[in-house]
Amino acid sequence: MAWLFIKVLWVGVSFLGCLFPFVNFHFSGETGDQKPNFVIILADDMGWGDLGANWAETKDTANLDKMAAEGMRFVDFHAAASTCSPSRASLLTGRLGLRNGVTHNFAVTSVGGLPLNETTLAEVLQQAGYVTGMIGKWHLGHHGSYHPNFRGFDYYFGIPYSHDMGCTDTPGYNHPPCPACPQCDRPSRSRKGGCYTNVALPLYENLDIVEQPVNLSSLAHMYAEKATQFIQHASTSGRPFLLYVGLAHMHVPLTRTRQSAEPQDHRPYAASLREMDSLVGRIKDIVDRTAKENTFVWFTGDNGPWVQKCELAGSLGPFTGLWQVHQGGSPAKQTTWEGGHRVPAVAYWPGRIPFNVTSTALLSVLDIFPTVVALAGASLPHSRRFDGLDVSEVLFGGSQTGHKVLFHPNSGAAGEYGALQTVRLGNYKAFYITGGAAACDGSVGPAQCHEPPLVFDLEDDVAEAVPLDAGSAEYRSVLPTVREALAGVLHDIAGDNTSRADYAQDPSATPCCDPHHVVCRCQASSQTDIPTSRNVRQ
Repeated sequence: MAWLFIKVLWVGVSFLGCLFPFVNFHFSGETGDQKPNFVIILADDMGWGDLGANWAETKDTANLDKMAAEGMRFVDFHAAASTCSPSRASLLTGRLGLRNGVTHNFAVTSVGGLPLNETTLAEVLQQAGYVTGMIGKWHLGHHGSYHPNFRGFDYYFGIPYSHDMGCTDTPGYNHPPCPACPQCDRPSRSRKGGCYTNVALPLYENLDIVEQPVNLSSLAHMYAEKATQFIQHASTSGRPFLLYVGLAHMHVPLTRTRQSAEPQDHRPYAASLREMDSLVGRIKDIVDRTAKENTFVWFTGDNGPWVQKCELAGSLGPFTGLWQVHQGGSPAKQTTWEGGHRVPAVAYWPGRIPFNVTSTALLSVLDIFPTVVALAGASLPHSRRFDGLDVSEVLFGGSQTGHKVLFHPNSGAAGEYGALQTVRLGNYKAFYITGGAAACDGSVGPAQCHEPPLVFDLEDDVAEAVPLDAGSAEYRSVLPTVREALAGVLHDIAGDNTSRADYAQDPSATPCCDPHHVVCRCQASSQTDIPTSRNVRQ
């Protein structure tokens, strides 16, 4: 553990007013030709229909719509899982959960995280001479060496997991509502209605908790400020950079923002969507002012909307999963219906990515890892296989060819976590298991196994309403290829160098800046006195 102690000292020693303590923006090695910068922005629980460029009914994403008009919009782009941790693990590794070991979410008390033998995108680029930063939601382990600073990120500012996994003094909109953090009395340790009342949500800068509970009302502004300063520092240094931004939007609780005078603007979801769009716009603006010609901005989402949150959930667009709706439950987040994993995606790089292009290629969050690695002139980690593709030809060469086959892992609504029982093959999609997540009224759709599988033709039925007749010639022609593809990926995974995440929990792993205060509350005036060893338990 000596290496960990040294790393703690290197990253954790900081003082108030120094934004990037001990981040080395200068690289002594040979860099050759100028390498591109990368900004990856990941929205949380954002529906495909929440992007105005995708869905005309949405009027709240002016900045993202402009970015799409100036770049490339993907309409058949998919999260690698339909829930938080697995989707993020796949983004950073280019591998499905059955390979990287992350098949469901980590908890506040989790002792583990993304397995340490998995190599992250940040680690690959760090070795290639990049300065790396992460701002926002991590949710891949916060205890000890699972913290972002030990997973390839030189700088980290954000929350360790979803922002509903701790109480705050500004709780915002949730369904059902959650109370603010208690000020004096010791709270109950129960989580009634899904609310966390016994520990406050922490905000980290590198290894230090700088605020607990975090002020959700100012979080978007802080993220914009930190992103701006990181990009400015990196751009003036002459060193290429990777910035990964994990937004809190559009996950609940939605922050209470200033409402405009327009009647439709009084909807909390629309107001929060505009706040997110403004944040993305600020990041794009600083890129345009400092490194426009050499920076690739890639925006997408981690999974579909959380329909259980009723009016506080996003839009599925046309991907309404009608077959499942008739069976009961939600066809969105946590499911393998299109509404669960088809997400907005926009790529922006003036002068490199063509202007105002809509791509219909079948792509995935899994593709970010190999594509960025290739563009950076780096090499993929050895002794392991990847599920993503280098999609440079789609981005720069006019190709509309992506994945021939894509697999959607079970994400909580039905079946074993991470298991591959839904197969996308061209326009066809086969379900060996179906199930509905909790809907707005609390109802769920029971898990149902299908052998032979249900098969939908998405070209004619984007709502996934009516499966093909199992006796039809079309069904009989598709089924053998589906079976072959599924057997092939399972055989490939069985022979791969796979990992297994540690999902054990221990209360001592809970982030806590001052265990002597109610809900671990710490005062801003004492932030610089918080010892690093209290924040990173070894």
